[in-house]
Amino acid sequence: MTSGPAISLALAVEAGDWGDAGAIEALAETALAAAVRDLSEREGQPFPDIEPEVSLVLADDAMMADINGQWRNQPKPTNVLSFPAFPLVPGGQPGPMLGDIILARGTIEREAQELNKPVEEHVAHLIVHGFLHLFGYDHIENNDAEKMEAIETRILTSLGLSDPYGDTEPV
Repeated sequence: MTSGPAISLALAVEAGDWGDAGAIEALAETALAAAVRDLSEREGQPFPDIEPEVSLVLADDAMMADINGQWRNQPKPTNVLSFPAFPLVPGGQPGPMLGDIILARGTIEREAQELNKPVEEHVAHLIVHGFLHLFGYDHIENNDAEKMEAIETRILTSLGLSDPYGDTEPV
């Protein structure tokens, strides 16, 4: 198996108790590498010749509520938000800057507890989920959601992590 294209990661801890930033960065790099490899090999996703960059912002619930209110008119925290640098459809050629993925620590901790899974596993899932949004994958329509969830499941399975949706069959 080839290693696939590489991604440059810029990590910013903006708010919240995230603990060891180096461990989060390593987790993100592993999750992104698996996602890049999968999209390249299984979905035929092109990547630029230079290493494209992803910005990962670690926030708390208050910061996330502010961002969510400003950009989505929903002034409440959510687990992950993605902001593509440029509009992209699955299979489209991305530029050198892919975009931003923002995570909210408190929401992620609560969800991980409810799902009875380690926080790190939930963080990995949300990084992959956010990364797919940067490439134009969405889950508004059922058929799009099924496709996106199947790709997420396949990527997470390649990392030895569980199916976040419980019953999704990887495609």
